[in-house]
Amino acid sequence: MSKLETTWEFVADTVMGGISSGQISDQVVGGRSARRLTGKVSLENNGGFIQMASDLKRDSSGLDANHWGGIQIDVFGNDETYDLRLRTDDLDRPWQSFRAPFWAPAYWTTMRFPFSVFVPHKTDKVLNPAKLRRIGIVAVGRVFQADIAVSDVRLF
Repeated sequence: MSKLETTWEFVADTVMGGISSGQISDQVVGGRSARRLTGKVSLENNGGFIQMASDLKRDSSGLDANHWGGIQIDVFGNDETYDLRLRTDDLDRPWQSFRAPFWAPAYWTTMRFPFSVFVPHKTDKVLNPAKLRRIGIVAVGRVFQADIAVSDVRLF
């Protein structure tokens, strides 16, 4: 296993005129230090998401994960469904990604996402683990209160 260093930042649909709102913060959740995304997802004004995202390398180059099987995250949620999204150097539009939905229970759990489960969105590219650039945890697609914490992200 290889731990990934993440510097999470908040992104919302307000960049496109939406009105979803939220924040990320460092907190102790269920006894663990974590980065926590909270907020309200709204579909008004063509909106519909909030997320926390991190570049995988500080120098903006791609991360070569070709010798790994996938991403493993430790999450604590609020019994809602979220997306784990990956971006690679092969994608050039902000709406393109590789997506894997997951349910985040209201207790700490470790989730594994083999690279093979990620589905391309608005691209005909295939996920190339040798060119990983960015990871995101996204609350998306329906009106709900988001609350999800991540304590660790690793390659497995």
